[in-house]
Amino acid sequence: MPDIIKPFPTIVTERLILRALKNSDVAEICYLRSDAIVNKYSKRPLTKTHEEAIEFIQMINEGVAEQKRIYWSICLKEFPEKLIGTICLWNYSEDMLTAEVGYDLGTKFHQKGIMSEALKAVLQYGIKEMKFVTIEAFTHKNNDASKKLLEKHQFKLMNERVDKTNKDNSIYVLNTAN
Repeated sequence: MPDIIKPFPTIVTERLILRALKNSDVAEICYLRSDAIVNKYSKRPLTKTHEEAIEFIQMINEGVAEQKRIYWSICLKEFPEKLIGTICLWNYSEDMLTAEVGYDLGTKFHQKGIMSEALKAVLQYGIKEMKFVTIEAFTHKNNDASKKLLEKHQFKLMNERVDKTNKDNSIYVLNTAN
């Protein structure tokens, strides 16, 4: 596989810097992966300690190095070292035409258009630079904010598809070939 994500692609938008995850992000990762509101619709294991957050950061960065995922820390331009959320492309298909997008955001940054701005930039990167034809998103059927975000970015609900690992998820797909 070619080095499709080397060097790590920092993305700058109007208000945001999307950068690589760092070991210094440990407190913010611990918060994002343990906060009850952020994780309300998630079935992932909670990250309750700094040690668990460090292990998570190492696992993510190993996956990035192995080109199994690309995982950005979302930061405001005025605070480029302070992670406020994350967004990733991962779970690539074998033919590298499909990827899954995932994201989370600290609660005090909800309803400010931040995730919409980050998602737009990551979709552009995934389509233009990584040449994905399809980008999927799995979101809880009751997560109205996430569903609204995906629909705003032209994702379509796939009623006929079922997430075999989480029956509460709805699957959305953005097909760029259309």
